[in-house]
Amino acid sequence: MTGVATRLQAAAAWDVPRVQGAVTALGEVAERLPTWRARLEGVARALGSGEVWAGPAAVSAAGAVREVSVVTWAVERALGSSLTSFDRLAAEAGTAHDLAREALGRSDEIPGGLAAALAGRDRLAAAVGALVPGTALSPSASAALAAAEAALRHAAGVAAAAEDAGAALSGVGVREASAPADFPALATWVPVAEPMCGTAAPSGPPQAVALWWAALPLPTQLAALRADPAGLGSRDGLPAWARDLANRQLLAAARDAPDGPGAATARAVARRIQAEEESGREVQVHLLDLAADRVVLVLGDLDTADAVALLVPGIHNTPADDLGALMGDARDVQRAARLAAPGITVATAVWLGYDSPTHPGQILTRRNAVDGGRELADSLAGMRAGRRAVAAADARATVLAHSYGTVVVDEAADVPGVLDAEAVVLLGSPGMEEDAASLEIAEVYDAAAAGDLVVASRWFGTWTGAADFRSTELPVSPDAGHSDYYDPEGPTLTAIGEVVAGARRPG
Repeated sequence: MTGVATRLQAAAAWDVPRVQGAVTALGEVAERLPTWRARLEGVARALGSGEVWAGPAAVSAAGAVREVSVVTWAVERALGSSLTSFDRLAAEAGTAHDLAREALGRSDEIPGGLAAALAGRDRLAAAVGALVPGTALSPSASAALAAAEAALRHAAGVAAAAEDAGAALSGVGVREASAPADFPALATWVPVAEPMCGTAAPSGPPQAVALWWAALPLPTQLAALRADPAGLGSRDGLPAWARDLANRQLLAAARDAPDGPGAATARAVARRIQAEEESGREVQVHLLDLAADRVVLVLGDLDTADAVALLVPGIHNTPADDLGALMGDARDVQRAARLAAPGITVATAVWLGYDSPTHPGQILTRRNAVDGGRELADSLAGMRAGRRAVAAADARATVLAHSYGTVVVDEAADVPGVLDAEAVVLLGSPGMEEDAASLEIAEVYDAAAAGDLVVASRWFGTWTGAADFRSTELPVSPDAGHSDYYDPEGPTLTAIGEVVAGARRPG
């Protein structure tokens, strides 16, 4: 049997379903690795912080877990690259198999034989004419030759894909169907003693930043945070733990320079963190831009919480003067959500990520809301992308906007793309440009007190309680005022908690 015929017979005999099944199984393993690595990195960070365990044994344990996480990163990277080649191999194998069977089934229809026709031709018609002068190539013979040629090309693609898949795994010691026998043998293939060089963060959208971050091993991530806390602490797309670590470095530096810019804000943030943590609550510093006086402080863990709520305040709110009261609202919302759905984890963020208006030229216009809307849209996208960077499932996200904060949400909805949230609650809104559907979010709720003069002004557009606005009304105390929507004694807070937890539905 000729070499051509042998290759075609081999391709026709391939057990393609078995190959595809093996590739699918490999893919399932590869899908689990990011989650396993994220858990290992979380343990390594917790041990390294000294908060859960201290002393020489803790330092040794942290180093060991960090080493395991780096090796896991190397295996994840190699397996992912190899899987891409294996996917290509499976596709090529399926096509080659079908074409080879077709060509072999029609080989008797080719004058001179399939192997001879393939071996001696430059062009299809010339080949047949040379082999059997005066004989025209029938459509069936032409199809058989075309199938044979295509089968051989795809079979060559299978071989190339197999070589690429093996090359990808060779970096972790997998060679000629053998693998390192144990972890020490595997670790010899991976540099774990020093941080590995990483590329600079991309300037693209949060999703691109998240992919870049997830591709770095833990030592490189930690080195990057130490080297550029200002650049990474505000980078949408990084997980919350990384931003918190970077921003706490900035906060410590600002406290060491008490007369520097943003000193009053730094002191307010530091005091609030201390008070919350002394009460046993987890705090994350998601944004600390002292030059622009922007702060986002979180109760809970944005990376792992089942439900996330962003509190977007209105006018006359600054970190130095109002952070304490706003964090009190965040605590109350967190408590209400947990009561609405016992057992869920909740993170609430005070979002002072925009320039809250403080004088009439700002308060009476949408200028600050336009800039703030862009920041809010990016922040929501960044939080979702950051969770994916640590292989966490998406959380239910709710935006709680009060007063001028509702105008910020209105502008955020005008940013290209859809807001990364499941629900919006509009509290004491001075009006919206269009209707609830324009916010492009499935669940839109509103609360408007009868005695709220800001609501009555309708300065910025449609009253959110109007029938043609088409939002779902939340209960409000008859005597509530503009600042009473988060009142722990009122019905609105209970309803807000239900929305955040997903226990209340619109309609």
